[in-house]
Amino acid sequence: MFKKILIANRGEIALRVIRTCKEMGIKTVAVYSTADAESLHVRFADEAVCIGPPPSNLSYLKMSNIIAAAEITNADAIHPGYGFLSENAKFSKICQEHGIKFIGASPEMIDRMGDKANAKSTMIEAGVPCVPGSEGIIASYEECEKVAKATGYPVMLKASAGGGGKGMRAIWKKEDLKNAWESARQESKAAFGNDDMYMEKLIEEPRHIEIQVVGDSFGKACHLSERDCSVQRRHQKLTEETPSPFMTDELRNAMGAAAVKAAEYIKYEGAGTVEFLVDKHRNFYFMEMNTRIQVEHPITEQVIDFDLIREQIMVAAGIPISGKNYFPLLHSIECRINAEDPYNDFRPSPGKITTLHTPGGHGVRLDTHVYAGYTIPPNYDSMIAKLITTAQSREEAISKMKRALDEFVIEGIKTTIPFHRQLMDEPDYVAGNYTTKFMESFVMKEKVD
Repeated sequence: MFKKILIANRGEIALRVIRTCKEMGIKTVAVYSTADAESLHVRFADEAVCIGPPPSNLSYLKMSNIIAAAEITNADAIHPGYGFLSENAKFSKICQEHGIKFIGASPEMIDRMGDKANAKSTMIEAGVPCVPGSEGIIASYEECEKVAKATGYPVMLKASAGGGGKGMRAIWKKEDLKNAWESARQESKAAFGNDDMYMEKLIEEPRHIEIQVVGDSFGKACHLSERDCSVQRRHQKLTEETPSPFMTDELRNAMGAAAVKAAEYIKYEGAGTVEFLVDKHRNFYFMEMNTRIQVEHPITEQVIDFDLIREQIMVAAGIPISGKNYFPLLHSIECRINAEDPYNDFRPSPGKITTLHTPGGHGVRLDTHVYAGYTIPPNYDSMIAKLITTAQSREEAISKMKRALDEFVIEGIKTTIPFHRQLMDEPDYVAGNYTTKFMESFVMKEKVD
């Protein structure tokens, strides 16, 4: 087992990893930018190393600084969390070259699954259902026209190197294809330095349902059931739940088996997520694989009583998994609390937290790194907390979430707490009747003082 792990991340996920390491008797090293000197993850680690100024490219994305921090503290492993360098094949390779265990996917695995077009062709080989469309990268606009015609409108153009909705265009008729092709390529080039595109059939009324998997170094994989991540704004998840209200036992077994097949086919090692689009007829199609821990992993932990960070560390240390598949015993919902103003188009709201009262009670979990007096820097993702409620049923979990949100007081900045409180009363959400288009018709009600 590792003696010391450096956490190459910040905020609540860094603190989350530190807590499990402490329970396992493993020493921890926090890294931080000058903007994060007062963050709780810095306070609770055994050691802390400043790796640069606030901009990510000069700190959390600066590979040489992170490797140097690992070497001077004699860390024998690096946990990347999510975001930043967690799915960076070059960083995974550099860790290998320096004799430091990267607690995540191998560089080959990241390369294979990080490119969405390559990932799709790999999954077709594995026999995992995929959305109809191009077999790989589209070489020219002429080919784009042919693929669209063969696939049948509506279609979706996607950036092969994409993420966060960038380089994606829905096309409903042939006349719109040319403009979509050009604008999607330009956006992808600007965002990722790569304008490779592929095309898929546009799935109407889709749900975004993902399967958590874990694979070990012996070629064995298991699944830990599903999470429904369909409530999204601009392709960014807002809330997640497990089990999905759309799920049936038959669909869960089929999707779980497909996800395990995918992981074992590529000999995946570590915690990962196989993401699917599910249409209104409950047909499911592979979308992508995330080769890291997910933001929403706590809800899976809650419904099966399982520490996914611990499992990541165990697998990275060469310990085999049990091979058992897990199914939800309870119902859990996560609300991402962001420093954003939901009454002003979710505009970021960094600044100093003057007052903080956190919710508690049975079935309430809060993952956060902030406290009263903490200043949220403007340099990073706006998520400041994850509020999770868990109960015997979905109805109880929603009621518990309402109560917890009512207790949650953050002053000095704007947060998305009012949005989530309204969401919990929205009839379609309460009925479990939502798709990835849900937020297109959601309107915030006026403030009530």
